[in-house]
Amino acid sequence: MIDQQLVKWGKSGNIIREIAEYCDEQAKIVGEDHVYNFTIGSPSIDPPARVFEVMNKLMSSVPPARLHTYAPAIGFPEVREKAAEYLEKTFGIPYRKQDVIITCGTSTCLAALTKVLLSGGGRAMTFTPYFMDYKYYAEAYGSGLTECPTTPDTFQLDLEAAEKALTSDTMMIIINSPNNPSGVVLKREGLEELARLLYKKQAEYGHPIYIVADEPYRDLVYDGQEVVFLPSIYKNTIYCYSFSKSISLPGERVGFMAFTPELDDYFDIYSAAIAVIRAFGYICVSSMWQRICIECLGETSDISIYKGNRDLLYGSLTEMGYQCVYPDGAFYLFMKTPEPDAMVPGDSFGTPGYVRIAYCVSREVIERALPVFRKLAEEYRIAR
Repeated sequence: MIDQQLVKWGKSGNIIREIAEYCDEQAKIVGEDHVYNFTIGSPSIDPPARVFEVMNKLMSSVPPARLHTYAPAIGFPEVREKAAEYLEKTFGIPYRKQDVIITCGTSTCLAALTKVLLSGGGRAMTFTPYFMDYKYYAEAYGSGLTECPTTPDTFQLDLEAAEKALTSDTMMIIINSPNNPSGVVLKREGLEELARLLYKKQAEYGHPIYIVADEPYRDLVYDGQEVVFLPSIYKNTIYCYSFSKSISLPGERVGFMAFTPELDDYFDIYSAAIAVIRAFGYICVSSMWQRICIECLGETSDISIYKGNRDLLYGSLTEMGYQCVYPDGAFYLFMKTPEPDAMVPGDSFGTPGYVRIAYCVSREVIERALPVFRKLAEEYRIAR
């Protein structure tokens, strides 16, 4: 018999993509100038020049039969080695090529690691607001997802809430900073307190608790904000990275996960992760694109464009009276809604009463949309 839980999830769809498709259909009816689509978190700025330099060099110097051949299931050894070298040079942890698996973005990492860590029936935990797919992974492969609230209005870690949310069934905690959907960057002080709490709980429960660091937005930060490298403060962290957002290549699906050599049950978890990505068919990442992306590790697209969009949108909306959480990274603004119904509603992110606005659009779209936001604000104030 077909798993009815899977049927239910499939029928429920993806609210982000459903609203985006609705916007596309409406644009055909009323014209693109009258539709302001802030739903999809897809980069709108060009990749850095380095991407094209490497691509052109590969295409002109590597025979097609070699350039487009099958890659090893977990990535080319030289690509994995360069990822490990970069992590050690940048963050000071001695990763090796055998600690790295090349993946189809961070979604593969999260799905595979949830299967590995929760298959025994354990629970995952994450902090609100959170990316909606975490819940699917946790319910598909374990006994569910615990939603731990953060501090009101700032979405920083609430350690008292975290201690209450942790139980002996907690096997993994997914942390996403900079955060989707809020753009919040978690502060070092809170993360270090969390690490101390987890070490205490591991001793109390008699089993490891793993952090899965979901970091596709690590390089999209503004005003010198620090993004803490979680493996440096908590050894039982599995690091997940994607090139999708940093160098504007979401459709090429290239990322990696890295296992710290000191990870508890390292060999079992690493081996199981390889088995799962093979079972899921998430293997042999594009031979050409993993070679291109690894040469661009540490590069970013021109994120000053996103910063300009953030400043314009945040400044304008708060001036109109909207309440918004100030985003230090990523390209999302999380705004309190004047009405329960919302565009990409916060309910889907575990935080009712908010709406996610993806400002990775052209500045022109934001400028055209601002009068509509103002009209909505005025109408809402009249209605009250």
